[in-house]
Amino acid sequence: MDKTSQQLEVVSTGATVSAGRTLVLLGHGSHLNADSAQAVRRHAQAVRERGLFGEVIEAYWKEEPSLRQVLRLARFRDVTVVPLFVSEGYFTNQVLPRELGLTWRGPLPPQGVREVVGGRQIHYTRPYGIHPAMSNVILARAAEVYPDWTPQDTALVVLGHGTGRDPHSREATQHAAERLRQGGRFAEVQALYLDQEPNVSDWPSLTRAPTVVIVPFFASEGWHTLETIPADLGLTGPVTRLGGRTVCYSRPVGTHPTVTEVVLRLVEDSADTGNTAADLDPDWQAAGEMLAQAVTSGAGGLTVGELHIAASPEGGFHLCHQDDVGRADLRAVPLQDLSAWTGRSDEGHHRPIRTGRTLPRGWFAAVDAAEVRAALHAVYPAVLEQAHLWGLGQLPVTPWPETAARQSGRYARVRRAPPEQVAQARRDLCSACLRTPLWAGELLDAAAAVPLPCPEACTLLVSQVRQLLSGEIAHV
Repeated sequence: MDKTSQQLEVVSTGATVSAGRTLVLLGHGSHLNADSAQAVRRHAQAVRERGLFGEVIEAYWKEEPSLRQVLRLARFRDVTVVPLFVSEGYFTNQVLPRELGLTWRGPLPPQGVREVVGGRQIHYTRPYGIHPAMSNVILARAAEVYPDWTPQDTALVVLGHGTGRDPHSREATQHAAERLRQGGRFAEVQALYLDQEPNVSDWPSLTRAPTVVIVPFFASEGWHTLETIPADLGLTGPVTRLGGRTVCYSRPVGTHPTVTEVVLRLVEDSADTGNTAADLDPDWQAAGEMLAQAVTSGAGGLTVGELHIAASPEGGFHLCHQDDVGRADLRAVPLQDLSAWTGRSDEGHHRPIRTGRTLPRGWFAAVDAAEVRAALHAVYPAVLEQAHLWGLGQLPVTPWPETAARQSGRYARVRRAPPEQVAQARRDLCSACLRTPLWAGELLDAAAAVPLPCPEACTLLVSQVRQLLSGEIAHV
């Protein structure tokens, strides 16, 4: 086998493993906060380093790779999906199954649910926050902010988000608080909420101890934990004196490294012991072959969107912004950091939709043949798989009315959006994106080696339409 043929084989498969399981970790993500997904990425990397699964990938509600894309990214036909959410409710029981293409709606049984989606066997588990081991994570966070607490003088507040949309959403917080209450480590333990009663603002009347430790039962660091909660409670830092009492405010539980262990225990507890390792998914393999042909067929390399991929004289492949080809002053970015690095523009703005025309410059990544696909995925998630299916005429396209009809909760109002507001959102967002919106009836130029189809409106556009309807953004 010559060198080119060897590269073709390695690039297309990405590794020598032929059977295994895919673990998918789902996070909420954010259109505004680039740090919102950090916890998911860290837990995914920690699991990846254990070598327990054939692959570990992440997906998000409000970022890419999206929930609608992620199952197409799975290398294997046996896929375990774990929601990295702390509570069981509206999102885990309704939104996530719907967006993944599952038929299940409602509270999950202890072992989760199993369905076949697109030829893959999907095992969808309950969120990690319901696991009893989360009590230990809460204790660890409390010890960080107040290591010398004494049970008789310290109250613990487990602070959940809560929502009126689903009564089950508060149960994980309640159960964690009850387990800790029974442990006798604190004078009192209260489960309080941000958006439900009993509300966290009432902590002074609901606790008596001179020291109160507040542990946010949240999955990630974000707007609430960093801004709204401290501001609403009058906190000035990790330790604040209020009304003659000491209030200690910890980081959220979901960012603690031991959550990785909880996730693995959840997967183990809900595993089907009869399962065996699954074969590679044929569509995944075919997409890899498409990439292999594209990156090895031309002497000048391959350009995908604003990304340039070329064989390196030293061996392996070199990736950089297309306008940085030939520069010698680029900063080396390792593969494991590539997604986070390219997740911000040159101006430091968050890039929740990765195919926006804002890929940062000034970096390069050197990868071997087996890592090319992962590197492309880190920069532009799902574009390869969607391009492959589009080339076969098998990429499902979802027109706007169907996307709008699928929305629920605060986004249900987009169902009544007039066409001119949808058109404005499309002008505002799609014109700044490299993808071609097939969902809006546009035709894709097939000349590119890896074309960039957009089969349905993204969550950013759905959010933009909602804001136009509510008057948060002016209609012009």
